[in-house]
Order: sequence, then structure tokens, then C-alpha cells
Amino acid sequence: MSTLRTPALIAAASLVGLLTLSACATVSDAPPPASSDAPTGDGVRAWESAPPEGEVVGTGTVMDVDGTVEFCMGAIAESYPPQCTGIPIEGWSWDGVDGAEASDSIRWGAYALTGTYDGSAFTVTGEPMLLALYDPIASEDPTGGEAGGATEAELLEIQEELPARFGENSGGYLGSYPENARLWVDVVWDDGTLQQAADDDYGEGVVIIRSALRAVEG
Repeated sequence: MSTLRTPALIAAASLVGLLTLSACATVSDAPPPASSDAPTGDGVRAWESAPPEGEVVGTGTVMDVDGTVEFCMGAIAESYPPQCTGIPIEGWSWDGVDGAEASDSIRWGAYALTGTYDGSAFTVTGEPMLLALYDPIASEDPTGGEAGGATEAELLEIQEELPARFGENSGGYLGSYPENARLWVDVVWDDGTLQQAADDDYGEGVVIIRSALRAVEG
């Protein structure tokens, strides 16, 4: 009887081995998760927002340093000349543009710009307008002026995670600060995707995303 059972045992073991190898191959061939849902190196989910499809308008400082032009929509260092970090501007010319100041090889001015944004650079498509003359419609407060429910410690902990949240899209993160028991986060562009991600990860209304660029209506 043993001589008859041994081949059967060997065949069963071989079948188990083949099934195991097949399962391993299936796992290794599985596609990786989408980057927007994948954790970063710090173990937090990265936030991503697709660039706008049409024209947008934004306000800030155009900074030209030795011919390298950037659009700074975040904080500006109070120095002379001022210093800032922004997104690259394509199609910029100072010809016919008023309101600029200069110091050595640096030229700058505050403007409202209309153009397109591809997620990395801003391309000017309209005439720059002096920021002092720009009168946009004020953005609606999404909180209605009501205080949130988060503690200062919780908001500061969230704030520390933001660089990892934006990951490779860190150039889109302009700054943040806690106020009225919420964390206010300024970004270059958001179509609502980043706000939804923040609500999913931290609870609705804990983090308020504000987009510096707005879609041009009409």
C-alpha cells in the first residue's frame, strides 16, 4: 500500500507547489495602487489635483532675477529687493508693463495675471493688471465664520504632515496657519479635489484649502 500512496503524496505536494508559485506570480504582477491613494515615505496619503483645463487668474508678485521669472503667490520676504519662491512664468515681457521696481539685475511688481497653468508653470495669455487696480469679487468663507472643533495641538500636527501630503506636488503648497480652530492651507490650484482629500483624511472642515488661482468664468 505504501508504494501506491507515495506517488500520490508526491503529486499532491507538486500541485501545492505549483499553486503557491502561481499565487506569488499573480501578486507580483498586480499593478501598484494609484499615486493619489498610495502612502508617501512618511506613511501618509499624498494629495494631488489635476491642473485647470482653461484660463485662470491669480494675484501676486512677478519676480525677475537675471531673466528667470516667477509668479509668487505666497509669502514675500520683507527685504530690498524682496525675495520669494514662486512658479515659473512663460511668455512674460516687461514691455509696456507699468508698476515695476528694479535693483541691480532684479525686477519685480505686483500684478493680477490671466493665463494657463499646467501644474508646473504659468503661461501668460492676457495683459497684466496692476494689483492696486484689480478689484475681484471676494471669495466666500466656506466656514461661514464658524469656529472649528480641532485643538491647536491637532492642527499643528496636521501642519507638520503637509509637505508629505503634497509630495512631488510640493510646489503647489504655498503655506498654512491655524486660526479659529481650523487649519487654513493656501495652494496654487485646487478644483475641490484637495479639499475633498483633506476632509477624507482629517474630517470635514478641519482643514480649509484655498486656491490662489481661480478659473476665469465666461
